[in-house]
Amino acid sequence: MGVWHINPEGLHRSPAFSQAVVVEQPARTIYIGGQNGVGPDGKVVGPTVGDQARQVFRNLRTILESEGASLANIVHWRIAVLDGHTFDEGVAAFQEVWNRTDPPPAITVHVVAGLNPGCLVEVDAVAVV
Repeated sequence: MGVWHINPEGLHRSPAFSQAVVVEQPARTIYIGGQNGVGPDGKVVGPTVGDQARQVFRNLRTILESEGASLANIVHWRIAVLDGHTFDEGVAAFQEVWNRTDPPPAITVHVVAGLNPGCLVEVDAVAVV
């Protein structure tokens, strides 16, 4: 199995994301459903995008570690941010948890009209192990 992070010439390059990720099969793939900034008690953890994004990344890490994987195995994030909020704090939270020596995943960000009550951000992901 191989995983290649693609950033072709002629496209913007960023240390935060890859333009595309190619996965050569066979591979074990983990599809992670949308994670909100909800703690183990089922309650939203804080009032800011940053607070909630940090919890989202803790939740993602917990899921991945339960399957013998890590954040580095993620090849794609899909991020939803509630309209009226910026994801700047979420990017800062991402930079706190992402090992800068790992190639970044492909990322899609959507601004949405609504999420679960009290939630400002939601992230789903695909990981390849």
